[in-house]
Amino acid sequence: MSIVFVLLCVTMMWAQAPATPDPSKDPVWMCPMDKDIRTNAPGNCPRCGMKMVAGIPDPVEYHLDLTATPWPPKPQERVRLRFDIHDPWKNNAVKKFNIVHEKLFHAFIVSRDMQFFVHDHPTWDNDSFHYDIMFPKPGMYRVLGDFYPEGATPQLISKTIFVTGTEGPRASLKRDYSTKEAENLKVEFSTTPAEPVAGLETQLRFKLDPEDGIEKYLGAWGHMLAASDDLVDMIHTHPYIANGGPELEFHLVFPRPRMYRVWVQFQRKGVVNTAHFDVPVH
Repeated sequence: MSIVFVLLCVTMMWAQAPATPDPSKDPVWMCPMDKDIRTNAPGNCPRCGMKMVAGIPDPVEYHLDLTATPWPPKPQERVRLRFDIHDPWKNNAVKKFNIVHEKLFHAFIVSRDMQFFVHDHPTWDNDSFHYDIMFPKPGMYRVLGDFYPEGATPQLISKTIFVTGTEGPRASLKRDYSTKEAENLKVEFSTTPAEPVAGLETQLRFKLDPEDGIEKYLGAWGHMLAASDDLVDMIHTHPYIANGGPELEFHLVFPRPRMYRVWVQFQRKGVVNTAHFDVPVH
């Protein structure tokens, strides 16, 4: 074999080899929600399914205005909630949003006694989001808006609504890791560490039974809302480890030493299952 032929083969191999990304000029693509997921090519996040973007904008909080009609809202009376969103620089109305898990806007509504929980999706109409609801009883309700303005970063903003009348006792939570019977699933729950500590990462593990028929719900294998018993902290997140099987794992950093209620939602055979667990955080 001639030296010329060997050199020609090596040259062809180099030409066919994929070019190594150049950090000085090739963009890094990142998931807007899970910023540890990065690549040198566009695509979708393997964890949450969101579209990867190049160059994450600086995080800044937008303005969310929440109004209710009629006002003040009364128990057992239909109320229309209106969500108006404005930018933080000139207070201009925001009219373009990215779809996150199949929806433009996710809303969570929780009563102060934590007996009422809603995860639903206001609709876009006449430059604002709208949602009709009937509050079951008097008292304070916290409303968490989860949305993603175009060219910005994902937003999680909480608002408060008071429904007229005498409010009952507030939530008094105790540790509850017991297995829950949901619509067509049993949900087992555990944490690592067994006693979560504020400011440190906690692994929240779930085991679903039966194992068959597990489906994605709104583009994710599960959804979680964690709320402190005083409703100051409200966190919406998705599984860190999930593959369509019966075992899922969420990772969460609880902000403060409090009692937290954790709602989770999983879909099986077209049915959305909701269960909750109460977690003491030290």
